[in-house]
Amino acid sequence: MAATFLVIGLGRFGSNLALKLMDSGSEVMVIDSDEEAVNHIAPYVTQAKIGDCMDEEVLRSLDVASFDFCFVCISDNFQSSLEITSLLKELGAPMVISKADKDLHARLLLKIGADEVVFPERDMAQRTAMRFSVNGALEYIELAPGYAIFELDVPDHWAGQTIIDLDIRRRWNVNVIGRKEDGAILPIDVGFRFKADTHILVAGRPDDVAKMVK
Repeated sequence: MAATFLVIGLGRFGSNLALKLMDSGSEVMVIDSDEEAVNHIAPYVTQAKIGDCMDEEVLRSLDVASFDFCFVCISDNFQSSLEITSLLKELGAPMVISKADKDLHARLLLKIGADEVVFPERDMAQRTAMRFSVNGALEYIELAPGYAIFELDVPDHWAGQTIIDLDIRRRWNVNVIGRKEDGAILPIDVGFRFKADTHILVAGRPDDVAKMVK
């Protein structure tokens, strides 16, 4: 059964989030007080409503407790974000994720009931900086602070060699965990010979990965 999402606020982050959730096969309801924003996205989501979620009766009418996840994506009024987050929890929403721009905002949101807080602008800046600071990086996914998976172009001098030949783990403290071909992630064994156009997935500390491909 597909997960169900409520997205409150159709700014840049909320709109893109709703569309990406739809792409993943989820059911998505969006709501915003801006009629133009709602009408623009309505053809692409499961359900779209015009309404002010600062009004408790509006939130009640949405049956927020029936959604697996509720996202509060208000970007221009932090007080509204606080009040909506609190109301969602009071009305039984099982999982509330709120957008924040500052650490202080995040602490306040968590204190009044948010289950999780996201920092879209900061996270994107960090992800972009990491991607471009590692030579040849095509993609970057942080698994934990100081540890990530990178999709990389194989360094030119690796062509024709294997993981054993290069002694990758001992030399750089990095693990090659797979390769990518035609959008599919495939396993890789120690005897696989790298080609110049191979895309590999490696896991390790970003500074170690940067040294490896330098």
